[in-house]
Amino acid sequence: MQFTVKAAKRDAKGTGASRRLRHTGTTPGIIYGADKPAVQISLDHNDLFHALRNEAFHSSVLSIDVDGAKEVAVLRDVQWHPFRQQVLHIDFQRVDSTHAIHLKVPVHFINTDICPGVKLRKGTFSHTINELDVKGLASDMPGFIEIDVKDLDTAALHLRDVKLPKGIELAHSTDGSKVVASIVISRAAEAEAAAEATSAGEGEAKA
Repeated sequence: MQFTVKAAKRDAKGTGASRRLRHTGTTPGIIYGADKPAVQISLDHNDLFHALRNEAFHSSVLSIDVDGAKEVAVLRDVQWHPFRQQVLHIDFQRVDSTHAIHLKVPVHFINTDICPGVKLRKGTFSHTINELDVKGLASDMPGFIEIDVKDLDTAALHLRDVKLPKGIELAHSTDGSKVVASIVISRAAEAEAAAEATSAGEGEAKA
């Protein structure tokens, strides 16, 4: 998904200037990196707030229009008000198309309701991660990583079993034996599954 962010350069700096911006419904921010000078910017708070509610916005390469000049960047930090739904400040980092970047990308598990551990063994699907810290070129970076668990039974799914998109790898050296997802089977579920198996066996014997 491609996101375009509208922004304007701002000259006024400091706590007082930022406070005045927020009172007008504008959020102060900054774009930095790629061996270029940092640019102080301001953004419409309402537009920014709604963009931040989109999961993909946090892991996508963004096109930032700063008074007509295009910047390509990723979201690096968001400062929120302690108790209001208000963005106080936002940081973007420029990306270079020839150098790898690292991002925390959301994980989407699919087929959790039809895997053998849930459908046949009456277990509950459980996962230990919601995102993966990965690296790769900006052009290869996915909005999310899909993990298909249609074959998951009683054996746990480990990090080494996760198939990453082409051109993407884990950002840090991580223990491949780390459990990513598993099936939790309660005693009641075990008893129910055993009873169903027994009943089915008796039915076949009578037939």
